[in-house]
Amino acid sequence: MKIGNIDFGNQPVFLAPMEDVTDRSFRLICREQGADMVYTEFVSADALIRNIASTTRKLHIDNKERPAAIQIYGRDVDSMVEAAKIVEQASPDIIDINFGCPVKKVAGKGAGAGMLRDIPKMLDITRAVVEAVKLPVTVKTRLGWDHNSKIIVDLAEQLQDCGIQALTVHGRTRSQMYTGEADWDMIAKVKANPRLHIPIIGNGDITSGEKLKEAFEKSGVDAVMVGRAAIGAPWIFNDMKHYLRTGDAHSEVSSAEKFAIIRRQIIESIDRIDEYRGILHIRRHLAASPLFKCIPNFRETRIAMLRATTYSELEKILQYIETEIIPNINTI
Repeated sequence: MKIGNIDFGNQPVFLAPMEDVTDRSFRLICREQGADMVYTEFVSADALIRNIASTTRKLHIDNKERPAAIQIYGRDVDSMVEAAKIVEQASPDIIDINFGCPVKKVAGKGAGAGMLRDIPKMLDITRAVVEAVKLPVTVKTRLGWDHNSKIIVDLAEQLQDCGIQALTVHGRTRSQMYTGEADWDMIAKVKANPRLHIPIIGNGDITSGEKLKEAFEKSGVDAVMVGRAAIGAPWIFNDMKHYLRTGDAHSEVSSAEKFAIIRRQIIESIDRIDEYRGILHIRRHLAASPLFKCIPNFRETRIAMLRATTYSELEKILQYIETEIIPNINTI
């Protein structure tokens, strides 16, 4: 599969863009664990144009991450074009347009998945961004606004006609948010459209190697994007690739290696921000990590872990889990 001049090989797996999750450290770890491409946190066009420091920092890409995409969102043509030109100067490999974010503060203002209620404007933005930059432009969107407006099959053709070089489809409507099951049958209908020639990337509910293989085989997509399942478990890419190669669902990444990855995330988060806010930032990963989900009677230790405010406090808890609890169970 290729996007522009980038050849991803057969059945690539991408890390989805996620706000407050896909920072530079996490992206790099996911690449090291087998993700074929990573995406930044999504970037507000308006904030980028106003040169908001917290937004412009999101544009920095380490060469070790590549190929990497920067994703932008906005609600009007002029700001999206200006933002795309700014992003191009940061030299990502791909510029991705977010027409899929369902959260109220984005979609409710007409951006992200809000564009699914104004298809002409969506197409105007897409066409203008493609024309404004030399980098490959891709789009990520959803099936439609709600159950009664699943327009993705026709919309995919229209977006292709605007000049995009790949399309990612999240198998839910905006109204579903992240509830229910992703509709991979609908994603398969997009891929089966004989008039489409751009790569189709499927997204939604891919949480294991088994589900990844099923998604490729049943939908025929060119690539799969993994989002929430990677939070607290960047080694999932290693596990998934291992399953595709061998059919073996057991993780190649040892418990010790997983703890080392978690510690690295904590330390790099602290180094990037500061101790207190760095630990706050990483709590989402700690709370979601499957590394701790198999531990019986873990509630009090989990609460202590998520309330820790210093690295030394958190490290003591991790050492206790790793050396005192884990050796007594056989499920990791």
